[in-house]
Amino acid sequence: MTLMKSLKMGALRGTTVAASLLLATVVAEARDLRGWNIHVEDYPVSHGMESFVKEVSEKTDGAISGKVFHSGVLGSQPDAIEQTRLGVIDFGVFSLGPMGQVVPEANVVSLPFIFKDVDQMYKVMDGEPGKALSKGLEAKGLVALGYYDAGARSFYTSVKAINEPADVEGMKIRVMNNDLFVGMVDSLGGNATPMAFAEVYQAIKTGVVDGAENNPPSYESTNHFEVAGYYSLTQHLIIPECLCMSKKTFDSLTAEQQEIVREAGRNSTELQRKLWQERESASMAKVSEGGVTVNEIADKAPFQAAMSPVYDQFLAQSPDLTDLVEMFKNAQ
Repeated sequence: MTLMKSLKMGALRGTTVAASLLLATVVAEARDLRGWNIHVEDYPVSHGMESFVKEVSEKTDGAISGKVFHSGVLGSQPDAIEQTRLGVIDFGVFSLGPMGQVVPEANVVSLPFIFKDVDQMYKVMDGEPGKALSKGLEAKGLVALGYYDAGARSFYTSVKAINEPADVEGMKIRVMNNDLFVGMVDSLGGNATPMAFAEVYQAIKTGVVDGAENNPPSYESTNHFEVAGYYSLTQHLIIPECLCMSKKTFDSLTAEQQEIVREAGRNSTELQRKLWQERESASMAKVSEGGVTVNEIADKAPFQAAMSPVYDQFLAQSPDLTDLVEMFKNAQ
């Protein structure tokens, strides 16, 4: 074999090896993300998450793909939050209510009447207050990519409509087992009654409680409107859900990929909010057709003023959140 031929063959082998190494590197860098979701597959949150994965995959030319595991098959929310912080789960949509156990800043959005209405919640969560909350999440290993709409909770009762705080006096209202929500009803002069959600229908029907509170799809889909024919749109609790990515996963991406992920998060948030509003409208139409008396609250200021004891107790327990609470309260 001539020297020239030997050199050519060596160069060819070198090129082949280099190409193989490049291919191996590309394959090694390909990411297959796992996403946690508590909701069923056909749900506004689920569609938002699926659109997020699809957009990221398309814009990274398949370098980042993923799968959303619906219906909580990857575990309970507390477990999933911890797994996401550790990077075992790459992303998920988590309610900011239970999130408060890990991220104290998240408790602020569980304060009654902290938002004036859903549209204002969008502006606040997309603005400076939302960014401040996102910093708290990131400090605990979670990168907020968007804040989904989980609906506004309002009172529904079997005895009369609620238009002002005095209308709640003496009424027995089922609430979630949370001191904030118990304090909310108590501050309005009612009798807060924590109980399991599955027991609410029968409890209202038999008069054990006079009513409960929840968002329109929950009120409608559980048929609670059959036994509680007054739905008063107090919108006292508007607790968003966070599309969050593990900071470990996010930090492992290139700067370009991170921007793609953030943009896909914003787009999926817009889609989810639109789908949620459509779902709420359909539920409201159904309960109205079912004979429910629906009333708007013209002035929520008296309700907000009645929450002073709830806020005072909250800030006494978490004084370091005072500035954040004020930021949310004063947001337009």
